[in-house]
Amino acid sequence: MITGSKELIRDINTRLVLETIINNGSISRAAIAKHLGLTKATISAIVQELIVKRLVIEIGSDDTSHGRKPILLSLNKKAGYVICIDIGASTVTALLSDLAGEDCVLKRIKTPKNPTGLVNELISLIESMQVPKDCPYGLVGITLGIHGVVADNKVLFTPYYDLAGIGLERRLQEYFNTPVYMENEANLSVIGEKAFKYDYSNMAYVSIHSGIGVGLIINDRLFAGYCGKAGEFGHTIIEPDGRQCPCGNRGCLEQYASERSILAEYAAMKGLPEADSELLLSAYERKDPDAASAMDCFVKYMSIGVNNILNAYNPEIVIINSPFTKNHPEILQQIEAALSSKMNSYVKIVPSVLQDSSILLGGCCIAIKGFLEVDRLKLRQFSFY
Repeated sequence: MITGSKELIRDINTRLVLETIINNGSISRAAIAKHLGLTKATISAIVQELIVKRLVIEIGSDDTSHGRKPILLSLNKKAGYVICIDIGASTVTALLSDLAGEDCVLKRIKTPKNPTGLVNELISLIESMQVPKDCPYGLVGITLGIHGVVADNKVLFTPYYDLAGIGLERRLQEYFNTPVYMENEANLSVIGEKAFKYDYSNMAYVSIHSGIGVGLIINDRLFAGYCGKAGEFGHTIIEPDGRQCPCGNRGCLEQYASERSILAEYAAMKGLPEADSELLLSAYERKDPDAASAMDCFVKYMSIGVNNILNAYNPEIVIINSPFTKNHPEILQQIEAALSSKMNSYVKIVPSVLQDSSILLGGCCIAIKGFLEVDRLKLRQFSFY
């Protein structure tokens, strides 16, 4: 029988102890031992090591009326800081947070027109987000949110802003001497929603902006597929020989139901060169027939997309993030009502709680987990300053 070495077992137990402390907020040594089924001596030794490493702190005594009050432990959330950067086609948004996804600082810049200048812009942006000088570990990780296909920490394809071949991850890692993670924006979003709000084992997160991406959690694990293309539901074909898509196909879902396509449709109806979501939603609230027609189109095609997701992956919950549904829950209800299949009647369809910040918070989760070497994070609150 093959057994693990003492060092391996201790490493595994250390990760389990740290994960238990993080996900409980505060907990005593005795409660950790009971939860994990380990001896109190083992827990005490591991906790002492984590305290020496300044990853765990003692925060006071538990309120109990029975015997000696146990000392509570908590993650030292100020031991290190992480940064996530959402690289959009028009805007780059960066979030600095501590190891609990709190004490956040948010900054935005315009995306440079030439992608080759992006690295220098990102270096300046990251340097401007000041990590507290008394922080023991400093900046411990950077995550880049990519609106496209990512595999093995490399950009493979971005439809509206070409990031392939720039070497973002390598160049930033060399400059800052810290791990740099790259992930698809919808994948980051589903990770963020799971960590901060919807803790389901099987989830689908639908991100609807310039394109349409889907982040998938299956059996508590991110599902990215063979080469990172799982969840690219925006490029599933719903209209054979339909509109041309940058991916090379015709009739892709995002050419009919993305924010970009719906706004273009509405602008064409009105004879305008372009339209934004604020203009469309304002007209929709005034019951403008063209705006209503555009929303009907959105509901029609999104219901097809959601139906396909439900039948392909059978998630417990579908989270939708769109500027059209953000302040108009009735649109979400219309999408749900259009799902007439009996197979879909038990699935929850809900709006995103974190909205566009889910990308940033999900990216912070990836960097935090990478630094602490834990598998699961359940965080409780967030705030931007």
